Amino acid sequence: MRARVLLALLVACAVSATAAAETIVVDGQLQVAPTTVPHPHRSQTMRQVQRRFGAPEKRYPAVGRPPITRWDYPDFSVFFEYNRVVHAVVHAPAAH
Repeated sequence: MRARVLLALLVACAVSATAAAETIVVDGQLQVAPTTVPHPHRSQTMRQVQRRFGAPEKRYPAVGRPPITRWDYPDFSVFFEYNRVVHAVVHAPAAH
């Protein structure tokens, strides 16, 4: 069930626009702002991501078919299908 939900989320993200943005709340309303956080882009290989951003803090094993793998970095998470980036999610900034 969890793998299906993850796969559905990844498919929805793959179909959506590839512009990088952050979701923020301003005066109680949801806003979307462009992100300045460097992160991997679609279709990069695992090797390219590791070369540019270094080793991830955490690697999760592949799940489902096709296999989806997740790598966590301090500022973002990367989702791979086989060995190619399908989506990167920038983490919300820490609340002060």
